[in-house]
Amino acid sequence: MNMKALLKRLGLIPTGDGLRAARVVRLIALPAAVGLVAGLGAIAFQFLCGVVTHYGLDLLAGYQAGGPVGETEVFEPFAGAFSPGMLLAVLGVGALISGWLVFTFAPEAEGHGTDAAIDAYHNKRGVIRPRVPIIKMFASAITLGSGGSGGREGPIAQIGAGFGSFLATRLRLGDAERRILLAAGMGAGIGAIFHAPLAGAIFAIEVLYRDPDFETEALIPAFIATAVAYSAFGWVFGFQPLFEVEALTFDDPLVLAPLAVLAVAMAAGSFIYVRCFYGLTGLFRKLPIRRHFRPLIGALLTGAVAVAAYYALAGFGPDVQHRSLSVLSFGYGFLQDILRTDGRVADGTAAAVALLAVVGFGKILTTSLTIGSGGSGGVFGPSMVVGGSLGALVGIAFQHWMPETVDRVDVFVLLGMAGFFAAAANTPVSTLIMVSEMTASYRLLLPSMWVCALAFILSRGWSIYREQVPTRIDSPAHRGDFIVDVLAGMTVRDCWKFPVGAVISFPLGAPLRTLVREMAASAQLSFPVVDEAGRYRGLFASKDIRQFLFDPTAHDLTVAQDLAHPVEPLRMDADLSGVMRQFARVSFDELPVVASDGSGHVLGLLRRQDVIAAYNARVVAERGGKE
Repeated sequence: MNMKALLKRLGLIPTGDGLRAARVVRLIALPAAVGLVAGLGAIAFQFLCGVVTHYGLDLLAGYQAGGPVGETEVFEPFAGAFSPGMLLAVLGVGALISGWLVFTFAPEAEGHGTDAAIDAYHNKRGVIRPRVPIIKMFASAITLGSGGSGGREGPIAQIGAGFGSFLATRLRLGDAERRILLAAGMGAGIGAIFHAPLAGAIFAIEVLYRDPDFETEALIPAFIATAVAYSAFGWVFGFQPLFEVEALTFDDPLVLAPLAVLAVAMAAGSFIYVRCFYGLTGLFRKLPIRRHFRPLIGALLTGAVAVAAYYALAGFGPDVQHRSLSVLSFGYGFLQDILRTDGRVADGTAAAVALLAVVGFGKILTTSLTIGSGGSGGVFGPSMVVGGSLGALVGIAFQHWMPETVDRVDVFVLLGMAGFFAAAANTPVSTLIMVSEMTASYRLLLPSMWVCALAFILSRGWSIYREQVPTRIDSPAHRGDFIVDVLAGMTVRDCWKFPVGAVISFPLGAPLRTLVREMAASAQLSFPVVDEAGRYRGLFASKDIRQFLFDPTAHDLTVAQDLAHPVEPLRMDADLSGVMRQFARVSFDELPVVASDGSGHVLGLLRRQDVIAAYNARVVAERGGKE
């Protein structure tokens, strides 16, 4: 018995009178399952990153990066004397292993995984190969743990999205449901690993589009998936916020003026980030060497930037030198350091200004080198570090010019984090919520709205996620949703071409052997399943039986009821605009039409091409009328 048949027997996907209850159960059970796997994936990824970081950067290279207060360390912190040569060696070996994994087993795991998930949503019917999330997890842990600059959201987004796609495929759900589970899984992983469940759910439905548009159908499933994922992750690593900050207040409207300047600076910084990232990505792709070795070149250049920053700041002392290495790996420890200073950031000294500038712009360069060369990692985490560093520089400047109005720089750090990524990724809503959740404070919600909105408006010409489409109407996933206005007022009867009574249907208990024999002589693509009284109970297609053809034991054990999908039937008076929406939700090219007298008897099948033909005929008629 296959997975779908088992779920039907358990009542999770029943047919007939239990159809409405089944939908409620599926709306809860399937996103919850995706969320559980995303949460477990986040736990595994966090642990793997900790292992590689401990044995690579800590023990061998002698660099202890540190992390935010809310992040549980996998190992006790330990670091010996820093060795630039060993750092380059660790980076190089990590890049070689990561490049071999990615380009040998799953080339689509290259780069930042969120873009790959967005592409799968719009252009690949929500399909992600099952091996991709696994390869992505190991390759990213090695890349980031060995010092490559990147974030965690890309890998964990692809892990959650990949399982959502896998589950929908195994249950033979339609493309629309597969996409929804993909989006829910993407949000669940991000919400768990960043301790920001609400923001993760909103991010999943917002990041798909460049303009202010949302994938509203995925919102409730994303809520459920993210709640489960965060609960699973928090059960192991705790439920505390990611960053610790001093008590925040907003009680002076005059600060909106310097915050407007901050938004302009964040938009400009995001432009540099996107151009640098894709400029270096293009250069690496032109290199005349096997792509397996490109991450090695990117890793060595990343290490060279870090070592150069280390020695360039030698005049400011060993502590500043050590913190300059935050251009490597995650960089969250540096963010926590500048948020712990009660807004002073080393009182705006020359050392602090130099350090913030080096980390802010250096992180743009190292992230572009690491991921642009084919390394595996996300772009959200580096954006937080860059935005926080550049935001602190703006805050220090205004603290010097307007000390009565700007008395705390850490406010500019937090709002810089939010504004920078809102500009770089076109996700103002989820970003301002995420920063609020990561710091456990909504006291800056109003200024966050101000900064994110301005930064978003000023950065409409670029995005770090190239696979975003402008709006839903531009997405291939919704291609069929926007022809319904032409069909409004037309019914099934207007395009009905199927001879009444000519449909082949099967009783619930018909064995597979009988189905195969009768289907072979039929031109039908879809086959209704009926009960003993002839009432419609479900639908299956010829492709549903392929997996059983070479299994002799299944010919007598599998019956029509096991194959039937709970697809809603149509009636003769059904509006064609609604019919087209239903075709967009399912993978069938024919839908059953039942009698309107309530008997449930199947009259025939409505073909997708018949509806499209009716649409084309209406368009031609309307154009002719206008001409």
